[in-house]
Amino acid sequence: MLSQIHTTSSQAQLGIGAGITAGAFWGLVFLAPELTPGFSPLQLSAGRYLAYGIVAAVLIARSWPRLVRSLSWADWRGLAGLSLLGNIVYYLFVAQAVQSGGVAMTSIVIGLLPLAVTLAGLREHGAVPLRRLAPSLLLGGAGLACISWDALRAAGGSGLGLLCALGALVSWTIYAVVNRRWLARLQGVSSQEWSLLMGVMTGAQALLLAVPAFQPGAAAHSGAEWLHFLGVVSAVGIFCSVVGNALWNYASRALPMALMGQMIVFETVFASLYGFLWEGRWPNGMEAAALLLLLAGVASCAAAHRN
Repeated sequence: MLSQIHTTSSQAQLGIGAGITAGAFWGLVFLAPELTPGFSPLQLSAGRYLAYGIVAAVLIARSWPRLVRSLSWADWRGLAGLSLLGNIVYYLFVAQAVQSGGVAMTSIVIGLLPLAVTLAGLREHGAVPLRRLAPSLLLGGAGLACISWDALRAAGGSGLGLLCALGALVSWTIYAVVNRRWLARLQGVSSQEWSLLMGVMTGAQALLLAVPAFQPGAAAHSGAEWLHFLGVVSAVGIFCSVVGNALWNYASRALPMALMGQMIVFETVFASLYGFLWEGRWPNGMEAAALLLLLAGVASCAAAHRN
């Protein structure tokens, strides 16, 4: 796997470390809806990304004049689209999926991201022929079938959570591929600066979400509940968005797409671990089978990229 990395060994190791750490932070995202019962997915998304925008604006303030001169209108439009797709739309789907179907189901469906990103990047440098990916696709499909059956059975036939999880999968797959292409052609903007710019843009978009999310007619909460909500969304905004996204962008520049897609599996691994710890249980048979199949699919996909 590492033989495909066209960077120095130290860059590769740092890139892999950054990808794993980003997955550990991102896994916490799936717990936020469970930690804030009574708050809607719209409120969670607006709160998280307002916090992300505020922190990002503070951190990038000194570099703002230079960055404004460096970016074209096309760059700003790309930034707006990526912010909407990879942050707000994605998290709306995730929050609804967790509340409707649970942490385990949502995180395992998102576990298909490595295969989805690899498929979406078939024309990228380092990609392999589709036929060599057949075993990993079959394993990933079997994993999805296991968790789909379990989710539908547990929900009594309602597939809302599963559909939202699949929506999150599609939106972030597109984001991961397009974002990497932008990072590859940007000049004079570091991966961390791009992440902070995306935070500012996402925060501005979250202001529009805040109007319907926090309208006076929304469900009433106590002062203590609001403080708890603010603490959770601020922590998620800082650790998962500011820190996690910066680490991911660094890894995106240090690693080829062939390996980059495989890094996303660590989000699933950590999210599943956090979910089972939160629920105080071991995975059931279908969940364990789905996780094993997904991990086997990722290992097979990685093996397909070796010479």
